[in-house]
Amino acid sequence: MFKTLFRATCVALGLSAAPLPILAQEGQPVQLIVPYNPGGGSDLFARLVSPGLAKALNQTVIVENRAGAGGIIGTETVVRATPPNKMLLVSDSAVYTIIPSLYKPLGYSRKDLVPVANLAMFGNVLVVPANSRFKTFQDLLEAARKNPGKLTIGSSGTGGITHLAAEKLMEQARIKLVHVPYKGSGPAIADTAGGHIDMVFTGLPSVLELLKSGKLRALAIATEKRSPYAPDIPTISESGVPGFSALISQGLFAPANTPPETVQKLNQAVRDFMNQPHTQETLRKMMVEPADQSSAEYTAWLDKESSEWAALIERADIKVQ
Repeated sequence: MFKTLFRATCVALGLSAAPLPILAQEGQPVQLIVPYNPGGGSDLFARLVSPGLAKALNQTVIVENRAGAGGIIGTETVVRATPPNKMLLVSDSAVYTIIPSLYKPLGYSRKDLVPVANLAMFGNVLVVPANSRFKTFQDLLEAARKNPGKLTIGSSGTGGITHLAAEKLMEQARIKLVHVPYKGSGPAIADTAGGHIDMVFTGLPSVLELLKSGKLRALAIATEKRSPYAPDIPTISESGVPGFSALISQGLFAPANTPPETVQKLNQAVRDFMNQPHTQETLRKMMVEPADQSSAEYTAWLDKESSEWAALIERADIKVQ
């Protein structure tokens, strides 16, 4: 769905700002590395923001996919770049908040990345098959508490954000579900729609059309407030698990030795670009909410998320092979 919306709505958007010749030298292009395959959320956000970065930097910006190992290969490419001033990373926040706590040993740490800008945020939504006996989130909670270990919940894979959201829900709601990991969100969503598993967490944009067509039913969303794109979906927090949230962020990152003034200028350039009316309209069509944070604010949020996910990974004894 991201891919269809993006192709239909995203055009080369310019940025009316003074050129910032602060990365590439001698006219060489800046590489915007995406650590996942083409067509996913990170890839689409990289291609959305690249024209604005190109104009701000007064340089050619090339989006390059370096997929593999759940985002690790592309991330390591950026932190090891030589020289380091020609690569940036666009990725979901997991490469910063989750992967360093999940994979040991790892070829990079959080200290090797500088969060430059939060591009957008959206919440995980808990969906069930359209013909599920669960009409509300409260129905599901009641059934899970009466029958611990009987209901199944899918995820995009062990240790991913949708898995951690499920573990967090089990912990905070004091329920026991059976985790069913898949190789990606697509198969997990398909098996949920087909009634093979009871529920799955996934990003709202990924299932909005399936919800509208009646193939899935949303019980609750893991955001602090209801989504403006689906205001009829209650939050998990208001539905019986106060304070629950599990957010997805797409961000721009730079190598650790990037000068602070460069990070600040890049951050402002991205924020200006993302706040343009045309960009905002594109984001609305993608069903995601724009973020407007300084680098320091984004880093503080990421560090808080990192601490919380690291503690959950340890408590739940989550291991990856």
